[in-house]
Amino acid sequence: MSSTLIDFSNSLADAVERAGKSVVAIVEGGQTGVSGTIWGEGVAVTAAHTLRGRDEASLVLPSGDTTTAKVAGRDPGTDIAALRFSASGTGKAQLTPLQDLKVGHVVLAIGRRPKSGVTASYGIISAIGEGFRTWSGGRIDVGLRLDLSPYRGFSGGTLIDSQGRVIGINTSGPHRSILTIPNTTVDRVVTQLLEKGHIARGYIGVGVQPVEIGEAMQRSAGVKQDAGLLLLMVSAGGPAEKAGLLVGDILLTVNGAAVSDPRDLQAALDSESVGKQLKVTILRGGKPSEMTLTIAERGR
Repeated sequence: MSSTLIDFSNSLADAVERAGKSVVAIVEGGQTGVSGTIWGEGVAVTAAHTLRGRDEASLVLPSGDTTTAKVAGRDPGTDIAALRFSASGTGKAQLTPLQDLKVGHVVLAIGRRPKSGVTASYGIISAIGEGFRTWSGGRIDVGLRLDLSPYRGFSGGTLIDSQGRVIGINTSGPHRSILTIPNTTVDRVVTQLLEKGHIARGYIGVGVQPVEIGEAMQRSAGVKQDAGLLLLMVSAGGPAEKAGLLVGDILLTVNGAAVSDPRDLQAALDSESVGKQLKVTILRGGKPSEMTLTIAERGR
């Protein structure tokens, strides 16, 4: 066997060993269990769906010791949960700068099982895309597509680079694929979960769908926009109703930016927006009008 292949194999094994010092097993009653990652002193993160509504979980640490962790908060939008536990000297995850990632880079999905210890699966990054929002409103900073086969119990474990640094937290994607929550997203979410126990998300109380604005309407209304968002529903007592918005209004702009897709509106309703004013332009009765509403926090 060539020395190059041996060196490559050994380097991957070393990366798994380094990363494994910050990966824990979460005992969920089955023999496989799920995984988690130590994100800071006394703080672990995992995929929120694996906790199944529980307020605490039993962790098997890299040392082999078992401890009980309390759920500090969970965010279904990004599928991230933060747990607090009492243990000193636990390894903290070393993070990969996401801007250094390239298509074709070798990656490994790392997990830990309660009895057999660390597990690893090998693959590459097959595509790197822009950030996106999950169906439940969570903002993912970078879209990563992997050519890598998941294994039982991988959810909540880490995706690492060839140096053993953490790219992000793995969870279940569509069609048995892996969805990796990048480390910048995990950092942002965990900070808020530790402070508040949940992620605040903006709410204005409308239901919308895209609608075309014909050329004749554009000319008569004096607008240069061929699409907007039709208000199908306005919640009673919500910010939109209080500001005077009505069913049938067409939303044209939000804070000066044109909107033609529900995701455009959703992007303006991040956790940082709660309590702030939102300036909107609507089309009503063929005439544009400006309104200002105050963003509320979506109920949990």
